[in-house]
Amino acid sequence: MREKNSDVDPSLIESEVDETLAEVRAARSEVIISGLISEHGNPGRLLDAVRHDHLVLVTAPVQIEEVTDVLSRPRIAKRLTEGAREQLASLLSDIAEVFTGSLPVVTASSDSDDNLILAIAVGAHADLVVSGDKKHMVSLDDIEGIPIVSPAIAVERLG
Repeated sequence: MREKNSDVDPSLIESEVDETLAEVRAARSEVIISGLISEHGNPGRLLDAVRHDHLVLVTAPVQIEEVTDVLSRPRIAKRLTEGAREQLASLLSDIAEVFTGSLPVVTASSDSDDNLILAIAVGAHADLVVSGDKKHMVSLDDIEGIPIVSPAIAVERLG
C-alpha cells in the first residue's frame, strides 16, 4: 500500500500508541502541521495513530504542497532546520494515503482552503474530517454525511 521512507529520522515516527480504530480521516493542514512538529497534544496523537496504522490519513498533492509551504514560512522555519522541514514534509507523503482522483467541487465553507479539505474528504470517501477551525469547519457538523470534528473529539473516538 504505502512504503515508509527509511531516510526519515526514526525519532519522528516512533512513539507509543495502542489505538485499534482504523478510520479514514481527512485533516485540515494546521492539524497536520501541528502533529508533524510535536507529538504532544491531540494532533500529535492522531498522527501517531496514523504512523502505527491505527487509522488512515488521506491527503492530496495540493495539500502536501500547502503543508510544505507553511513549514517554510518564517514563523515555523525559525524553529526547525531546513533538513527537519524536509523530513516532516516527506513524512506526510509517507504516512498518508495520497488521493489523486478528481476532487469534487465543494463550497460548504466560506474559506476556500477549508473547501479543499472537504473536497478531499468527499472524494476519498473519508469517515471523518478533523479540524481545529471551529468557525468555518467544525460548525458545519458534517459534509455529505462525513462528520467534522475537532482534534480532541477525533482522539476520543480512538478510544
